[in-house]
Amino acid sequence: MENTNLGTSKTTPKDFFLWAGAMIALYLAVISFISLLFEYINYTYPDPNAGYADPYSGTLRFAMASLIVLVPTTLVLLRLIRGTLLKEAGKAMIWVRRWALVLTIFVTTVTVLIDLITLVNYFLNGEVTMRFILKIVVVLLVAGFVFMHFLADLKGFWITHPKRANLVALAAGVVTVLAIVAGFFIVGTPAAARDTRLDIQRTNDLQNLQSQVVNYYQQKEVLPTSIDQLKDPLSSYQSMPVDPVTGATYTYEKTGTLSFSICADFARDGKDLKGRGAYGRDVAVSYPSYGGMGVDENWQHTAGHVCYARTIDPERYPPFPKASSKPLQ
Repeated sequence: MENTNLGTSKTTPKDFFLWAGAMIALYLAVISFISLLFEYINYTYPDPNAGYADPYSGTLRFAMASLIVLVPTTLVLLRLIRGTLLKEAGKAMIWVRRWALVLTIFVTTVTVLIDLITLVNYFLNGEVTMRFILKIVVVLLVAGFVFMHFLADLKGFWITHPKRANLVALAAGVVTVLAIVAGFFIVGTPAAARDTRLDIQRTNDLQNLQSQVVNYYQQKEVLPTSIDQLKDPLSSYQSMPVDPVTGATYTYEKTGTLSFSICADFARDGKDLKGRGAYGRDVAVSYPSYGGMGVDENWQHTAGHVCYARTIDPERYPPFPKASSKPLQ
């Protein structure tokens, strides 16, 4: 007969790795869930003092992928653990379970306290905005839920009420699915995300092309009449950038003494992501990486063939000084 005495069960390697795996997956899932909601808040409530956001290859997409893997892993491991507890009640007193539960309760308590201190600090500094308040609420709700759940687990509530434990697990799964589905309204489908990444590549190519045109002007005091004149076998710019899908060369046209246009065919309408980043303007952001040439830096576009008219300001970007031809004495 199986021994169910609460004081006799020992921690086995299986117990240790089940609890360790469950806690690691839980912590990472909670962090990913909070990060995902933060990205939604940033996107929904743009801050004029924030930088640009890149929902196509940044935190949002990684958080979605993490939740797809980690939440089912956490739920399965916790279900296996509770199945073991139902078969052998003594497992409720093993040290790895008690340490895992108490540690989780401690971490969530500290998180809530830090969250409240941050809220009060920002309030006293007069920097409370809607997107900041929502982030505070998200952390409070998520940390509070985890705290209450594992406090009840420490008291044995879920062992005596297994059906309620299953309902909580189902509710957590449903909330996670809804959060992930909401992400597709921002990043779009995988096909849409791919089109957007290709459009970003096209924009980067045009930026590079624009840079070379301005550099050509500064060297020769005249704009190139064709894109082929930009090729320089003595530099890294030996071949023209081409469309990543069709392989066609981008269109360049000299439209005046100091003006030109560059064109590309885009797959989708561009999005204005200004103010939707996580950090202020004084923090370096990686998107968009446009500009630096002192000409019009508006790179917004619609789907289809789009041309950008540029005019060089010779006062801001004067020609390079010519090397002296006088022989050395």
